[in-house]
Amino acid sequence: MRPVGKLIIIGGAVNKGSFAETDYDQNIEKNLNFFETGILRKIITESKNKENSIIEVVTTASQIPQIVGTEYKKAFEFLGAKNVNILDISNREQANSDAIVARANAADVVMFTGGDQLRLTSILGGTRFHDTILLKYTEQDFIYSGTSAGAAAASENMIYQGSSTEAMLKGEIKITQGLGLIDNVIVDTHFVQRGRMGRLFQAVVNNPRTLGIGLGEDTGLFIHNDTMTAVGSGLVILVDGRFIKDTNLTNINLGEPISIDNMVVHVMSMNDTYDLKTKDLTIVNSQYSSSIQN
Repeated sequence: MRPVGKLIIIGGAVNKGSFAETDYDQNIEKNLNFFETGILRKIITESKNKENSIIEVVTTASQIPQIVGTEYKKAFEFLGAKNVNILDISNREQANSDAIVARANAADVVMFTGGDQLRLTSILGGTRFHDTILLKYTEQDFIYSGTSAGAAAASENMIYQGSSTEAMLKGEIKITQGLGLIDNVIVDTHFVQRGRMGRLFQAVVNNPRTLGIGLGEDTGLFIHNDTMTAVGSGLVILVDGRFIKDTNLTNINLGEPISIDNMVVHVMSMNDTYDLKTKDLTIVNSQYSSSIQN
């Protein structure tokens, strides 16, 4: 069944965040980047009640939850949001509590911050809070948004470990279950800046049905009705393994380099769309579209 809700997953902020700058109050306009002015605004405009939506900023993945939570609260409120709360769930008992479930049920948006995606899934996975989020996303006009760890954890399976430099050595990439909001994809973040192409290559060659999604910083995807739309100032990289012709994956030992023949890679930028059903990419500013129509 196609979910009623929407996903907005983000590759991470360009830096710690413009709302952490010391001159926040004096020169706020100079501090803003597209992460605030575009992507966070997109969350508000796509939410059920716009500026009046109840937004819960979930800081579970972070080791500095109050600092990170306050930063996002300031950012959303600067953009006009009136009901922004910080939800710091630090253990599974909290995630199963009536109070936390009630807040999840009341929310129009949950925004998962960056940090450690394994911390996020190990605390929230299989709890009443997790079940509530999944049900709301499936059945209601509800937004799950996540940046960095929050984005990586959105899919059924997620990368939680693996260095960029050794990513194409068999066994170097570690994958576990995510929060399960979207199937048949795997998401990596800070993608261009940290050179993580090899991590997605290995994740996809392990199961070519999986679409690899690499999100650059200050960049995200808006996913609704089986369509992914790129938002932000950077790039989204898609790795499609369906047409792989050959690999040495099962004939090499752990730690040896992987060979792949005919891996397909797409690059998306602002407003480009990708249909998850037909597997078609549409480039909005295509240099060929006018000649095709003529």
